[in-house]
Amino acid sequence: MKSRLKSAVAALALITALGAPALAIPAVAVAQEASASIAVPPLGFVKRTLPNGMDVYTSRDTTTSNVTIQVWYRVGSKDDPEGRSGFAHLFEHLMFKATKDFPDETFDRLTEDVGGNNNAFTSDDVTGYFQTVPANHLERLIFAEASRLSSLVVNEAVFESERDVVKEEYRQGVLAQPYGRLFSVFMPATIYQEHPYRRTTIGSIEDLDAATLEDVLRFHATYYRPDNAILMVAGNFDQAQLDGWIDQYLAPVPNPDRPLPENDVREPEPTGPREATFYAPNVPLPAVVLAWPTVPYAHPDRVALTVLDGILSTGESSRMYRSLVYEQQIAAQASSSPDFSQQAGALSAYAIMAGGETPETGIAAIRAEIARLRDEPVTAAELAEAKNELVADALRGRETIEDRTQTLGFVLINTNDASVADRQIADIQAVTAEDIQRVARRYLTDDRTITIRYLNADEQNPPTPQNTDVTAPVTVADLAPVGQVFTLLPEAERASLPEPTEPVSPTTPPVADFRLDNGLRVLVVEKEGLPLVSARLNFDAGAAHEAPGKAGLANMTAALLTQGTTTRTAPQIATEIEQLGASIGAGAGSDFANVYANAPADVFPRAVELMADLVRNPTFAEEELERQRDQALDGLRVALSTPGPVAAQAAGRVIYGEAPYGAPGGGTLTSLPALTRDDVANFHRQRYRPIDATLVFSGAIDEAEARRLAEAAFGDWTSPSAVGAAVDPSGPALPPRVVVIDQPGAGQAAVTVALRGVSRTDADYFPLTLGNTLLGGSFTSRLNQEIRIKRGLSYGTRSSLGVRADEGLFTASAQTRNDAAAEVAGLILAEIERLSTTQPTEQEMTTRRAILTGAFGSSLETVDGLGTLVANLALYDLPMSDLAAYVGNVEAISAADVQSAFAEHLPVDRASLVIVGDAAQFIDAIRAQYPQVEVIPLTSLNLDRAALQ
Repeated sequence: MKSRLKSAVAALALITALGAPALAIPAVAVAQEASASIAVPPLGFVKRTLPNGMDVYTSRDTTTSNVTIQVWYRVGSKDDPEGRSGFAHLFEHLMFKATKDFPDETFDRLTEDVGGNNNAFTSDDVTGYFQTVPANHLERLIFAEASRLSSLVVNEAVFESERDVVKEEYRQGVLAQPYGRLFSVFMPATIYQEHPYRRTTIGSIEDLDAATLEDVLRFHATYYRPDNAILMVAGNFDQAQLDGWIDQYLAPVPNPDRPLPENDVREPEPTGPREATFYAPNVPLPAVVLAWPTVPYAHPDRVALTVLDGILSTGESSRMYRSLVYEQQIAAQASSSPDFSQQAGALSAYAIMAGGETPETGIAAIRAEIARLRDEPVTAAELAEAKNELVADALRGRETIEDRTQTLGFVLINTNDASVADRQIADIQAVTAEDIQRVARRYLTDDRTITIRYLNADEQNPPTPQNTDVTAPVTVADLAPVGQVFTLLPEAERASLPEPTEPVSPTTPPVADFRLDNGLRVLVVEKEGLPLVSARLNFDAGAAHEAPGKAGLANMTAALLTQGTTTRTAPQIATEIEQLGASIGAGAGSDFANVYANAPADVFPRAVELMADLVRNPTFAEEELERQRDQALDGLRVALSTPGPVAAQAAGRVIYGEAPYGAPGGGTLTSLPALTRDDVANFHRQRYRPIDATLVFSGAIDEAEARRLAEAAFGDWTSPSAVGAAVDPSGPALPPRVVVIDQPGAGQAAVTVALRGVSRTDADYFPLTLGNTLLGGSFTSRLNQEIRIKRGLSYGTRSSLGVRADEGLFTASAQTRNDAAAEVAGLILAEIERLSTTQPTEQEMTTRRAILTGAFGSSLETVDGLGTLVANLALYDLPMSDLAAYVGNVEAISAADVQSAFAEHLPVDRASLVIVGDAAQFIDAIRAQYPQVEVIPLTSLNLDRAALQ
């Protein structure tokens, strides 16, 4: 986590793409006390190695009803053959296909369909596969992992389909994002001169097109072998039984006798500073990066550099944020990122400049902050603060079985020594101010600096192409021969999947419910486990309560809560949060505002004390309003250069028109400059009242302690007499529209189908929720099957029921290449209509029920997830008994219920369509289907009006 203090307004910039005075405590004393008292438990894995060379790590945890099964292979993008960049990542996709014993998509059937989940990732040095399922399905996943390691089926059709999907992932993540080329392509290509880390993990369209089926089969034969794999299992299992399954299924997989290809490139030491300038389309604000080669993960200096990075850029009290964003106000966003990989490393500091600021200003400011690190020791308070943040993050990184396993996996890939993970806390605590200055002087020097400027392309400076002519230590010729080619066996000849064992059912904890004398409702749900506690304080203070023309007021009010009180300045608040290792912030949605805190249990009372001060005593200083407004405007300019966010904001206006729900929650380029301090102060006075609020505690806290904290922090808080006027947030239903927003040069088109939906309290909430999960709520959904899996037209699709206090916003969306926009729109509409005209199959109903109950069970396993479940019931005035009744409510849904609900609430003839992209590539096809289409240039888009222009 790079930020402990979060706000909705600042988050918009990051997404691209929220009484009685406290006692003053000396900063250093707070930091040192917190650091000394946070205890981080060991990961607790046991290792054994199979005869075929596979390393196995297991950790039993009976507090969960689930298990996580993860297999990490020691192959990453650094191992992509020359001319085949992106190969390891492409193969990650193919590993979810058939084996000789089961057909395509079986992994999804074995995980999602039983209430679990699966995914994978590829980075420089590793490709990791992970699944979490109910504990009684463990044997089936061990069997499946052995099957795809030993007998994967890849044919030409599957290869070409997944290659198309990866191309769409490239377009979505690299081309369609304004800063995608910078972070994914140009930075690694510039920072590394010789090492294969200079190639982007996702590769290039050219290299993907050059790949062949034979290349893929040889890649699997080369790197997917037992002695190149790490199996990690954590959760609720019997150790002897698990060992037996591993011995039965994985131990017999043979290991080849040939060595792995040599790949140990040493990045040369810099011989002097370097600079580069890159151009890309639709870059709303210039960006700059300064980078320095540092060390690989296993190097002793990594820990000191990690703490240095915390001082430099973690949170709003960090040096970069304080200087560039807060004080000088020259950057919309400023941060740094330490990249410690297996064979090399780098530290990068970057800034996305504020409107009107030049790259040179940002470069000079970053250089000045780096020089400070070299020239003078950091303060004791800064050092303790950074350590506390890292230790608290390590504690949060042990909250779930998935978290603990992934922490272990990264350490093993980079060091092959599991004990490193448990030593890291002591290593962090041992770092001194002298260590910070020493590594700054060793690595962050002027003659080692790499400077990158990233600017908007124009006629004089066309977009910089990606360099695909890059050598690599591994070539296609180095890969192993194809070996045995597997095909799916006839059903009668396949090995049978093991049967699930007896299920382990999740349990819902009781919820204590009481009110303070001032009307504040307090809910407490205790959770055993790690010493973490969270609190969330909710108000009826969302965008629905804004006056006309005041779009963004709810978000701005929430964001300003952390920017100064009668006893604390904004910098003091940021410092105090980060000294505690806490996460405290505020944000606002359509109907509600939320102030939240998450902290280690020993410092949680201080976090609640600070939280109360933010809510009760904000000053809303004029200068802080100006800062937040400028950041919000810069973030909005970034969002409005990206097809997805533009489509989402336009959809609200199309469905709700001028009604409050129609206004963008983050505000508009017109509304934000018009907000005044009086607007914010009045909104806070009218909407932030204890009599209308709910405070939820969850985690390592009991009812008695929660009552004591609530009384101390909020007991004497009174509600003012002023009350905001009642509102009709959704307004009257509007006729459907087809809107195309033209963004020439867009890397992809964003396609969104939108309908007026239902409230959370509607009787059809559960049938619609299940139907939405079937439509676009998971990887195995109908939309994903039709658009991604069958046709390769998108990296991923999704749908959202979008419930609110009043009639919500249902959306179904996908991003695709521009010329496929009309086809994707038709596919989305057809699948929505199918749900309202035909009943789901019983198999679909069974799997969707499992998905919903599995996600519910997973939410119960974290303090924030549990608190959110309870808070959401309270927000919509639903009984706390609904927590225990959730599984029963889901199981009671019938196929007829789903069809009936979709037919009544989401008929396709009431659907609107919004497409944002390069209209020249798809407008003829859209106009042929929808002659009434409205075409609006992005430069003319007006989100203040229902007409959108």
